[in-house]
Amino acid sequence: MGWNRLYSLRSYIKSSLWLVPFLALIFYILAIRLVYLLEPWLMWTERWPWGLAGSQRLLETIITMTLTFVVFTFGSLLVAIQIAGGQLTPRIIATTLLRDNAIRFTVGLFIFTLLFATGALARLETDVHQAVVGVAGILGFLSIAAFLYLIDYAARLLRPVSIVLRVSEEGRAVIEEVYPTMATDDEVDCSHNPRPSERPAKTILYSGRPAIIVAVNTKALFILAEKTGSVVELVPRVGDFVASGELLFRLYGASVPEESALRTMIAFGPERTLEQDATFAFRIIVDIAIKALSKAINDPTTAVLAIDQLQRLLCYVGKRSLVGEALLNESGELRVVCRTPDWEDFVKVTFSEIRFYGAENFQIARRLRAVLEYALQVLPEFRRPPLRTEMDLLDRRLTELYHFPEDLALARIADSQGLGGGKTTVAQPTPTITM
Repeated sequence: MGWNRLYSLRSYIKSSLWLVPFLALIFYILAIRLVYLLEPWLMWTERWPWGLAGSQRLLETIITMTLTFVVFTFGSLLVAIQIAGGQLTPRIIATTLLRDNAIRFTVGLFIFTLLFATGALARLETDVHQAVVGVAGILGFLSIAAFLYLIDYAARLLRPVSIVLRVSEEGRAVIEEVYPTMATDDEVDCSHNPRPSERPAKTILYSGRPAIIVAVNTKALFILAEKTGSVVELVPRVGDFVASGELLFRLYGASVPEESALRTMIAFGPERTLEQDATFAFRIIVDIAIKALSKAINDPTTAVLAIDQLQRLLCYVGKRSLVGEALLNESGELRVVCRTPDWEDFVKVTFSEIRFYGAENFQIARRLRAVLEYALQVLPEFRRPPLRTEMDLLDRRLTELYHFPEDLALARIADSQGLGGGKTTVAQPTPTITM
């Protein structure tokens, strides 16, 4: 199995809600046989107070209860996902909700309990297997507790603040993976390294169904390029859409890697994912913000919550070295060119759409200014020109929108809460006192 297929399989397993309940079916087959086998050693406690009829009613109650839990959980979860996707953004369904292990393992417990109680009831004859019925009763009790926990957990999970926080955490992890080193004070803001000047020895076109590049095995590409002494350039970057016949690779050198090997180093999918796409977390949070700012929803406070996480991510990526698209060997020779987002990409995706749709709201205008002022304070000097440009664009936008001087003055105040938090104080350098 090639790397791309293995990666797609792992990604599918992570986002499959049915897999854990299916594994519960296999585990049940082993568990119920094991309990019957170990029953003589499990009866170290007193016998259960009910006989054959009571055990039968208990198992029937557990079956009915867990079946109700499963139906209710799946039904309410599907409705909740649709509502959350409509109010926030559909991108959270595959990237966040379907990957939640608490939901998957809770449903797995329900399925396991249902099957165990059914198997125990089917084997219930003239004698009561006290250990088996006892285990079923304990599983039923755990299922009730898990169901109550799931209701509370799902209610908290689907809150906008929980969604944007989770996306922010995943985005932070992706940034650490894509940009592993911290920026230095003397670093220049030059994210794009030039590709080789000579004409490519070979080009590889994409063939297949239209898809999104979701991941690239850059380490394997580097090994292939190093073995052949060539330069491999991946033309699109992670998150780009490619159709059949579009350019995928440019290869430079007298000896180049095999086309079949290169194709297995690219994983494709129907939509963007968070695994290696550094800007996709920004994209999801921005989508949540601008949907909250729509006239149909008109929820600027949710947009402010999204901007809180955008500030966190933007300042985090701004402190890291973004010079990483060219991979060199130990001798300093170029081997792989794999494009990654630069600083201006992050700044534009953070501010442009929210400024366009939300500057007419006091909360958004003041919160955006607070983000810009904070970023200008904490980020290195070479990161600041795009931020100053965004500050200027925000001022010009506010001038167009607010015709009353009092409103314009109010909108131009930086506020970390949007409105009501007062003017944000930016730390000033300590003045030097000469004697």
